[in-house]
Amino acid sequence: MVRLRVLLLLLVAWWLSQARVARGEGSVRLAGGLTLGGLFPVHARGAAGRACGALKKEQGVHRLEAMLYALDRVNADPELLPGVRLGARLLDTCSRDTYALEQALSFVQALIRGRGDGNEASVLCPGGVPPLRAAPPERVVAVVGASASSVSIMVANVLRLFAIPQISYASTAPELSDSTRYDFFSRVVPPDSYQAQAMVDIVRALGWNYVSTLASEGNYGESGVEAFVQISREAGGVCIAQSIKIPREPKPGEFHKVIRRLMETPNARGIIIFANEDDIRRVLEATRQANLTGHFLWVGSDSWGSKISPILNLEEVAVGAITILPKRASIDGFDQYFMTRSLENNRRNIWFAEFWEENFNCKLTSSGGQSDDSTRKCTGEERIGQDSTYEQEGKVQFVIDAVYAIAHALHSMHQALCPGHTGLCPAMEPTDGRTLLNYIRAVRFNGSAGTPVMFNENGDAPGRYDIFQYQATNGSASSGGYQAVGQWAEALRLDMEALQWSGDPHEMPPSQCSLPCGPGERKKMVKGVPCCWHCEACDGYRFQVDEFTCEACPGDMRPTPNHTGCRPTPVVRLTWSSPWAVLPLLLAVLGIMATTTIIVTFMRHNDTPIVRASGRELSYVLLTGIFLIYAITFLMVAEPCAAVCAARRLLLGLGTTLSYSALLTKTNRIYRIFEQGKRSVTPPPFISPTSQLVITFCLTSLQVVGVIAWLGAQPPHSVIDYEEQRTVDPEQARGVLKCDMSDLSLIGCLGYSLLLMVTCTVYAIKARGVPETFNEAKPIGFTMYTTCIIWLAFVPIFFGTAQSAEKIYIQTTTLTVSLSLSASVSLGMLYVPKTYVILFHPEQNVQKRKRSLKTTSTIAAPPKSENTEDAK
Repeated sequence: MVRLRVLLLLLVAWWLSQARVARGEGSVRLAGGLTLGGLFPVHARGAAGRACGALKKEQGVHRLEAMLYALDRVNADPELLPGVRLGARLLDTCSRDTYALEQALSFVQALIRGRGDGNEASVLCPGGVPPLRAAPPERVVAVVGASASSVSIMVANVLRLFAIPQISYASTAPELSDSTRYDFFSRVVPPDSYQAQAMVDIVRALGWNYVSTLASEGNYGESGVEAFVQISREAGGVCIAQSIKIPREPKPGEFHKVIRRLMETPNARGIIIFANEDDIRRVLEATRQANLTGHFLWVGSDSWGSKISPILNLEEVAVGAITILPKRASIDGFDQYFMTRSLENNRRNIWFAEFWEENFNCKLTSSGGQSDDSTRKCTGEERIGQDSTYEQEGKVQFVIDAVYAIAHALHSMHQALCPGHTGLCPAMEPTDGRTLLNYIRAVRFNGSAGTPVMFNENGDAPGRYDIFQYQATNGSASSGGYQAVGQWAEALRLDMEALQWSGDPHEMPPSQCSLPCGPGERKKMVKGVPCCWHCEACDGYRFQVDEFTCEACPGDMRPTPNHTGCRPTPVVRLTWSSPWAVLPLLLAVLGIMATTTIIVTFMRHNDTPIVRASGRELSYVLLTGIFLIYAITFLMVAEPCAAVCAARRLLLGLGTTLSYSALLTKTNRIYRIFEQGKRSVTPPPFISPTSQLVITFCLTSLQVVGVIAWLGAQPPHSVIDYEEQRTVDPEQARGVLKCDMSDLSLIGCLGYSLLLMVTCTVYAIKARGVPETFNEAKPIGFTMYTTCIIWLAFVPIFFGTAQSAEKIYIQTTTLTVSLSLSASVSLGMLYVPKTYVILFHPEQNVQKRKRSLKTTSTIAAPPKSENTEDAK
């Protein structure tokens, strides 16, 4: 371990010698009993191999002067470190971590020399001459700085080796919160983990869920973005479209490439940017050159804050940008101090002359003895804030607080180690860095802005941020400015009403991968991107259960018009007022009237030859069946209930069975008489009226028994069929109130009647050659032929409309009309002619013998009437 330590000391010594060559001796020195180091970005990063670039007036000179101002205040305070004067050695980091490391090595020179004193006696120059002893350097007890996180990380790795506490006024990288690696590092600004949390809260408050991140290469940018990504992932609801890193040394066209990559995901308009000022400005320039002004919605970290320099002459691109800045206040005392600085009273700042030239755009001396006509010569009488613009830099407060934190820690340490002493005591010479660190972590006081200054166990300050938005004024971006729109201190308070945007100032611009789905649409997520989805309509009979699910409505319901819920399906039936019921009811009424007229006529002329010759008993049975056929129409139209459904089952087949049983019995009787007459004169059996009635009722009883068994096995009831009119369009869907009779059961109910009809038709065909004396054979034949045609037409119409939305109406109408037509055919063919003769030609309703005697009545008196019935 000793050998390793010696090697390390030699390496540091070599670095120190190289650093001196590189930087010269440029530093600000203040004498004092205890010396504080300071690291400030007085100059920007150099280009083309140069270490340092242009002067940074605000970030560099303002902050450096803030430390000088704070030291003056501490040294002038008799209550703080009495008898002890704080000195300083302030160095320029040139905004470059490697250069800052070289500079910071000067802080440990005294420690290196002190550790090497034990071996100096053995070190001799060539010839045995001891080396020359230089004046001992100041012993730096603590360091204020640095600004950039990458610089602070580099410096902290060296300072911790020599136990020198460090307090940064601007470094916010979350990595620096690791107390195992950066145990001597503290900061008076909150880490970016708080800032990242605040930015996540802002994004969520704006309703954005799809953003891109943009970071400058280095600890500040990369750590900030990493914290944002991690917090957004843990919080949920925010997805990262792209994470783009800007190189330390950007190549030409690099920023145009950045903009093109951002446009690969155009819906991610929100851009979370953790970048330095130069990179922010060049990104805005590339945006304007790409003609994308107003497209991107910037959310900038504290490196953007409320600074003018990143957006100077680019204000129209920055309109609407939301930026965050650690809560701070302008220090009036520093303004008075700085505005009174001049070349005469500020000789201690070796860079102040350069600042003077830059600030007043003049030259103190002519280069090479030649007068420069384009730049005036400085008079030295210029005044800051009068002859130039002045605005206090945002981190001035934190520089002052960092100096005071060290001063308060040294004061507490002095009181504990040197009680009753004025000035330093041996216990603090030298000052132990680890002990000082413990006192630094324990300080708690009101800072320069009146806010508490304290540190947690990791050396971090509490998170308190102001939130700004750059807004145009009266439609002009160039005359706009940063407006405070909220605060964050562990929770976000954002004034949504105060926000303004390009375009419509009060319309919140979206930054979403997918727009919200409309009512009745579900989100179909894109695999691997939880914030992106496709909207899929809950079509058909599905409704939206939640934002991700569609489900089918229950069978008795249909979706609402916007498919966000279900509602009861309307129930319909064939009503008395329906157009579909007009024709069946008309036919039924006319048929019943006609049937009733014929029955009454037959009953009134029951003993007349025509009535007797037509077979009175079977005629009444047949007319009763025809009447029932017409009557079934009313049952088919009536509202279904248990009684109506039972009557339908019973009467639907009973009327046709009675009619066709009677016709079959008549036809069979005629056929048997004709066939028997060919073979003998003996009449066939069972041709008497009583036999005919028995045969008819036996045939009918089969139908009745079958229906009664059906009623017992399956009691009738009404049902609502929601499938029958479940159309493609749910708006047209209807539930149909009907009896529990399927199409097949209905045909089964009529099947026996159709069998009787076919059998009757067969006998009618067989009996077509009977003599004219069997006067009913041919009308029965025509009746059966016509009836067959009607029912053959009925079957395709009935089953062909099974899938129609109007099925209930078409099938009911077809069935009732077919029944009425078949009954009308029987009525018209068999009984209308007889009724016509009975009513309008009564002279023909007598026996033939009487008709022939009547023609000769003018010659002789008519004979006595006979009661014998014509056998025919």
